[in-house]
Amino acid sequence: MRVLIVDDHPMYREGLAAALSRLPDITVVGEAGDGAAAVESALRLAPDVVLMDLHMPVMNGVEATARLLKELPGTAVVVLTMLESDESLAAAVRAGARGYLLKEAGRDEILRALEACRGGGAYFGPNAARALAGLVGAETRRAVANPALPELTEREVEILDLMARGLSNAAIASRLYVSDKTVRNYVSTVYGKLGVGDRAAAVARARDAGLGSGPPGRR
Repeated sequence: MRVLIVDDHPMYREGLAAALSRLPDITVVGEAGDGAAAVESALRLAPDVVLMDLHMPVMNGVEATARLLKELPGTAVVVLTMLESDESLAAAVRAGARGYLLKEAGRDEILRALEACRGGGAYFGPNAARALAGLVGAETRRAVANPALPELTEREVEILDLMARGLSNAAIASRLYVSDKTVRNYVSTVYGKLGVGDRAAAVARARDAGLGSGPPGRR
């Protein structure tokens, strides 16, 4: 199994590489310290599995996962992070990650995740699995609860909901672990689909559809 390790902390990255290299049938083919380097390294090295951190400079792990899988759809991405939040989990899964582990996971659990995801399956730590079940239910409820906006995808509804809660584009990008440009593109698409010309009109449509009722969150 060819593994690429992506983490912006050299000591952790090197220690993990050393631990995995001692396991049978695993070859650590490379390391990267940020998301942009991860994409470049994956394209060059063609690993079977990428162990991906989320919070990194230059490009975060969610954005890197989405870009990497667009070019190498057969590669499995397993997130290995310190972040235990529903938002980071949801963002990683939407980007295409097949696994999600906390950095406290032991070597044996990491190996199980690598083997499962390389074979086309998925692996989520116990807490992540419970959170993912709740997120799937929430996505279903949101889709059913907003028949007034059938022209929007689930992601566009999510963006619109956060707009209606008063979050800026930058705050939405931070919350969903995507770039500001990605959010701007979504907002523009939402405007076009709703036939509105500005944020105020879009928010008015959102509130008519019952969105924006959650906590305001960070602006």
